Amino acid sequence: MPNWLLPENIADVLPSEARKIEDLRRVFLDHFRLYGYELVMPPLLEYIESLLTGAGQDMDLRTFKLVDQMSGRTMGIRADMTTQVARIDAHLLNRQSVTRLCYAGHVLHTRPSGLHATREPIQIGAEIYGHNGLEADAEIQQIVLGCLSLAGIGEVRLDLCHVGVLKAILDLDDTAKKHEDVLFSLLEAKDIPAIDQISRDFSAPVRQALTALPTLYGDASVLVRAQQQLPDIPGVRDALHELQSLTTLVGTAQVTIDLADLRGYHYHSGVMFSAFVPGLPNAVARGGRYDHVGEAFGRARPATGFSLDLRELARLMPVAERKGAIRAPWSRDPELLLKIAQWRSEGEIVIQNFPGHENEQDEFDCSRTVVFDGQQWILQNVG
Repeated sequence: MPNWLLPENIADVLPSEARKIEDLRRVFLDHFRLYGYELVMPPLLEYIESLLTGAGQDMDLRTFKLVDQMSGRTMGIRADMTTQVARIDAHLLNRQSVTRLCYAGHVLHTRPSGLHATREPIQIGAEIYGHNGLEADAEIQQIVLGCLSLAGIGEVRLDLCHVGVLKAILDLDDTAKKHEDVLFSLLEAKDIPAIDQISRDFSAPVRQALTALPTLYGDASVLVRAQQQLPDIPGVRDALHELQSLTTLVGTAQVTIDLADLRGYHYHSGVMFSAFVPGLPNAVARGGRYDHVGEAFGRARPATGFSLDLRELARLMPVAERKGAIRAPWSRDPELLLKIAQWRSEGEIVIQNFPGHENEQDEFDCSRTVVFDGQQWILQNVG
C-alpha cells in the first residue's frame, strides 16, 4: 500500500478549502460572541468515563479508545464536544447564573455519520446552561439560522421533534417501556409493520400511538393531527405545545415536524431539531435540550445547544476567490523591509519572492508589485 494513502473517510484539507473553513470558523465565533457566548477549548483526549457520561450507546460506538501509557486507564478521542462543555459548566465554572459557552475543534468518529461524511469533522457549536424555558431553545435556533445566513445559505428547513412525546407514551405501558431501545430504532426507520408486530402485547392506546408516530411528519399542521391521534396526557400535551410555540419563532425558515425523528433520543431530554439545506444529504446542524447530562458531573443544569460540521458546510460554498496580494522582490534593503512591515500592519498580504521563483503564487492574485524607481520603492499595478 502506498504510504501516502489515508484511511477511508479521512482526507487532507487543501489551501482553498482550508481558507473557506477558517473563514467560517472566525465568522461564526464572532457571531456567537455578539450574543454573549464565551469560548472554551476542551481537550482532545479524556478518560472514557468522563467523555461518555450521559452520551448514550451510539456515542460509545463512535468513539476511538486507547490506553493511557501513564495511568493504564482507558481514554477516548472525543467524538463530540457537547458533553465536555457540559462538564466544564457543571464542574469547573460552577456558576449559578445563565452561562453561554461556545467551542470549535476537531472530533474523530470510528464510522462516518452519514453519506459522504468525513470521520474527522471540525465541530463548532454553542450551548446555554441554567435556563429551562423555551427562550433558550429559541435563541439557539436563532443562532443556527444566523450562522447559515452568514454562510450565504438562504434556503433552510428546520425539522423539529420532541423526546417527551415518546417518553410519555411509553410511561403508559411497562411492557412497552422494556422494548424502548428497539422501538427507538424502528421509529427512526419508520418501520410501521415491525412496530405493529412488536407492539402486539402493548395496551391499545400505546400501540395505536406508536404506529401513528411514523406518519406524523410534515408542516406545522402535523401538530393538529398529533393532538387527535396521540393520547391526551400531560407529557404529550406539553411536548406538542412547546413544538407549536417554537414553530412561530424561526423567522423565514421552513419548519417541518417529524415526531419519529428521534436521533439522539437517549441523550436529549426535550425539543430536538435538525437543519437541512439544499446540496447536503445529511442534516447540516443538529441540536436540542439535554438537561440531565450535568448530573453525572455533580450538578444538574438545564441545557440546550447545537453543533455543526464546518467541513461539511464548506462543501456548499463556491470556490474561494484568490486573495489580492502584493509581490515584492527578495531584498534586505532596510527601506523596502520597512515598507513591507508597514503594508502588513495595514492588513495587506505581501509575498517576497525568492530568487528564481518570481511568479509562483498559486493561491494569491498578485495584482500589484513593488519596484525601485531609482530613488525609492513604490507600488505598481501589474498589467
